[in-house]
Amino acid sequence: MRFVLHHSALLHLAGADQHIPDEHELLAPSSSRSHVLSILHERVHAGDLDAAVARQRLGYIRELHLRLLGDAVMQRVAWEVADRLGWPTTYDAEYIALTKLQADAFIATDDRLVGAARTIVATKSVEALLDR
Repeated sequence: MRFVLHHSALLHLAGADQHIPDEHELLAPSSSRSHVLSILHERVHAGDLDAAVARQRLGYIRELHLRLLGDAVMQRVAWEVADRLGWPTTYDAEYIALTKLQADAFIATDDRLVGAARTIVATKSVEALLDR
């Protein structure tokens, strides 16, 4: 299956150091790289996370073979998604747009976001990715 992973799901997986089977294709908007980096840096800066652990989590995410996408079509659809959901920004809408265009399901750990996404695309839990 093809999954779009929200940065919340990426960070969750990195914190748990979970193995994801090779049969899954993982996608995210190109902006997710900056989201993850910034969130981890904020946590280190606030003293909530050790810098070495943050770097380890970044390494885990790099090794996921995550395909990062972000063309003009996705941006247009993200704009439409944000309008439809009444959101002032398109950050989270990019993930939903990418799912709509390229994937079977969207995965996030934020219940509010999952609820909104579910009105537009299929959603799955993080556990759907893992070897069981």
